Amino acid sequence: MSKTRIGFVGVGSMGQCAHLKNYATLPDCEVVALAELRPGLGQRVAARYGVPRIYHSHAEMLAQEQLDGIVASQPFRRHAMLLPEILRAGAPVFIEKPLASTVAGGERVLEALRAGGSWLMVGYHKRSDPATIWAKAEIERLQASGELGSLRYVRILMPAGDWVAGGFSDLLTSDEPLPELEVEPPPDDLDEETFSAYLAFVNYYIHQVNLLRHLLGEPYRVVYADRAGVLLVAESESGVTGVIEMSPYQTTLDWQESALVAFERGYLRLDLPAPLASNRPGRVEVFRDPGNGVQPVTVIPQLPWIHAMRQQAINFVAAIRGEARPPCEAEEALEDLRVARDYLRLWKGC
Repeated sequence: MSKTRIGFVGVGSMGQCAHLKNYATLPDCEVVALAELRPGLGQRVAARYGVPRIYHSHAEMLAQEQLDGIVASQPFRRHAMLLPEILRAGAPVFIEKPLASTVAGGERVLEALRAGGSWLMVGYHKRSDPATIWAKAEIERLQASGELGSLRYVRILMPAGDWVAGGFSDLLTSDEPLPELEVEPPPDDLDEETFSAYLAFVNYYIHQVNLLRHLLGEPYRVVYADRAGVLLVAESESGVTGVIEMSPYQTTLDWQESALVAFERGYLRLDLPAPLASNRPGRVEVFRDPGNGVQPVTVIPQLPWIHAMRQQAINFVAAIRGEARPPCEAEEALEDLRVARDYLRLWKGC
């Protein structure tokens, strides 16, 4: 097959350091064009990464280019405004999480997606970490075999910390002003302070909202939220308890994100690196204690030296080429926004 032709909409900080520098070095794709509102920045980024054509706007790029896929790394409050225009091109689109800033915005994106006839991959990069991929397969195997009993509990812990981990050290910047851009308005039923708290939760913890469903393997509903904004408790469709602990403490020079998946006779522990850490997968530990005099064992698999953002780029290209399914599509990502809104009702009472 010929190389997959990718166009970028926006090459700001995440566009460059989380995405473009990975796509630019994949052997089975080529970044053929980028659109950037800051012309000087666009030229410098294109020169560094060997992108042949530069456009001022996504509309200009989509009118001129025949693209197999589009990477639109944009602020999520822009998604409901921007994505309906991009999706009209009919090419698969990758965006950063979340799908939009509100449920209504997410529904608007889905309507545009159906009208455009393509598909949308949402950047929940933790699903692409080799450790998560291995853990998910092992959880499903353990559930099928029943060797450790039934799944009892899933706990995710993510304190605030150094999520960048040096990942912006090669970022190209610009003093060029950005024009004022239209963003999705707040819902009518939320005041400014409550909407700000909601946006902070969605921006920082929507990854964990999504990861909890991924590890449970089924939908869930929020059943409790503490007033301090530290604890979210959920119950899955089959009655499994799930917990997200949000910054019970914080770190400054570290990232300590983990998930515990507990069965009756053992557990799986998943430790994930900082989002922008390079060439470093997460870590998985499986503890098995089958009882009946059998010696308990701990297994720690050796995982490939690849980071989640790069594997995510590989996954998007593979999905475009029909070799795999996207790890998370728009329909499921809308459920994350519904969970976030339900959590807000329990947390803030509105």
